[in-house]
Amino acid sequence: MDELLAVIAELGLELHPDRVRVVASKIEGLGSVEQFALVRPSFGPNADKHLIAKFGRAWHDTDLMTPRDVATALRGSSATAIEQERRGSVELTWTGPASGQVPVRHTEQVLMEVINAAQRRLFIVSFVAYQVKSIGGALADAAARGVQIDVLLESSSALGGKVDHDSAAAMRSAVPSARLFAWSAHDKGAAGQYPGVVHAKCAVADGQIAFITSANLTSAAMERNMELGVLVKGGNLPEELHSHLEALIATKVLEPVSSSP
Repeated sequence: MDELLAVIAELGLELHPDRVRVVASKIEGLGSVEQFALVRPSFGPNADKHLIAKFGRAWHDTDLMTPRDVATALRGSSATAIEQERRGSVELTWTGPASGQVPVRHTEQVLMEVINAAQRRLFIVSFVAYQVKSIGGALADAAARGVQIDVLLESSSALGGKVDHDSAAAMRSAVPSARLFAWSAHDKGAAGQYPGVVHAKCAVADGQIAFITSANLTSAAMERNMELGVLVKGGNLPEELHSHLEALIATKVLEPVSSSP
């Protein structure tokens, strides 16, 4: 029984809710588990065949659930999966020495996941950006599929910022269509005060998935440094973050970076 319920829960996570409704309806119409083969086509051509076979074996191994029971459980698992997605998931990401307590993923892997997920809009924030060819390539691919890419970076010292490297020029070279922004000098601090800097680092795609990290857009941060972050999928946080950054553009707290003459 426990194995069958575990497989049903897995199916609820893997299958689209519309597909679950079709499968559950077919199962409900069966006379017994012995007719399970009649249901297999309803899973669709792209379903995990190993998972379907596992489901059939688990159901055959228990005589405690009728077809109606299994159909009801499958619908319930799908409803739970939908609610879980609505609430969102948070994954701790760590680049550096392993302890066995937290999965280790290169920052580059997580950032690429966010960039590759973007279909309409992508916003990236970093203190600096240089020597990250793989990220530049992924951003170029995103731009090619029509994604609007906005990037906020700390200004170079030549433009009143706190870094010697011109990250905006490097980003423009890698992704010419990206909209580049800097924190307005008028908003950074009162006259005579030490001005603030863009120290935030994050990436958010379509208001659906967000990566909040300690890592800059550098090869060292992507592969070698000890970096910590969280990857958030679904829920309210990604959309709140995306809307916040776009509001800073609308209110001119963030200003476009013009091309160098």
